[in-house]
Amino acid sequence: MALALALYHHGVGAQILDARPRGAARGDQRVFALSHGSRQILEWLGVWPSIVATKIDVIHVSQQGGFGRTRLVAQEEGVPALGYVTAAASVSDALDAALTKAQIRFHENRRVHSADSLNDAINLSTDMGLTSALLVVYAEGQVETDNAAVVHDYGQSAVICRVKADQNQATRSNLAYERFTPQGPLALLPFGEELAVVYTCQTQDAAMLAGLNDSDFLVRLRTHIGNGLEFNKVTPRSVFPLTLRYRKTPVGDRRVWLGNAAQTLHPVAGQGFNLALRDVWELARAVAGAADPGANGILAKYAVARRVDRRSVIGFTDALIRVFSNDDPLLRNLRGLGLLTLDLLPPLRAFVAKRMMYGARAWP
Repeated sequence: MALALALYHHGVGAQILDARPRGAARGDQRVFALSHGSRQILEWLGVWPSIVATKIDVIHVSQQGGFGRTRLVAQEEGVPALGYVTAAASVSDALDAALTKAQIRFHENRRVHSADSLNDAINLSTDMGLTSALLVVYAEGQVETDNAAVVHDYGQSAVICRVKADQNQATRSNLAYERFTPQGPLALLPFGEELAVVYTCQTQDAAMLAGLNDSDFLVRLRTHIGNGLEFNKVTPRSVFPLTLRYRKTPVGDRRVWLGNAAQTLHPVAGQGFNLALRDVWELARAVAGAADPGANGILAKYAVARRVDRRSVIGFTDALIRVFSNDDPLLRNLRGLGLLTLDLLPPLRAFVAKRMMYGARAWP
């Protein structure tokens, strides 16, 4: 939906074919941590005013069982917020409404069975017959596990829920926590009057953790996060297995893969959807004004333009998990020194903050 709108703003016609019913994403229970750069893209698409979001003013980063911590602060970086937390359903609703206003065709319940390359187009075989296109973009689903993909199972799952903090902690409402533990990272994100929880654990423990009664789960959460936080309410938990999947190249013959179809990342640092929106931004720019948007030269330039951002974000999130999700004493001390160094050097903090907000090619 975001890509179709971006193409529309560049004067490029597009249609959406979705195997699901229209509006299926409204049932998505996840929350997105949108970067400041993603807000800029959504503003350009004209949908930001319709998205209900809670801003993040400060990100507190620490590790369990070791020294060192750092804080990223929006005011220090000269931005209104480091990021924003919103429901996936809110983003979907805003995009869908914009599609309707722009009269962009959305074919629901339209599964694509095959895509056959011709000299100057691609024929798509669907439930309703054949459709041809100059360019086909796979923008949903997951990375196919073929020779063009790299797959790594982290052996972790994310337990997702929301909690309510005690009222006397209301001043923390725009403070996000990223807590690294031997079992995996734990994120607490401000979400209206609640906190969205992304609790990473070993896959074999996920069902047990999600199935705990509310009181026992909150005890585990308090122990995990530290920082003196107290909670008095928790919603039902959902579990998502965590696997790194990415295509070695995001382009093919008159084809582009972006978003989860190009790379599925660990949720640490909340980079997946932000990277997807930058894919959208760059692809729309790449094909704008082109007589043939699927031409090899155009797609090759797009792939080059996305290479640094894709590789750095994939490498950054993967390295965080490999370095921080263990209880090695030597690595624990090195992590502490790294966090301490980051806290003591404002230019280094600014570098990290800008890469999280804008990607590898930070906007001015």
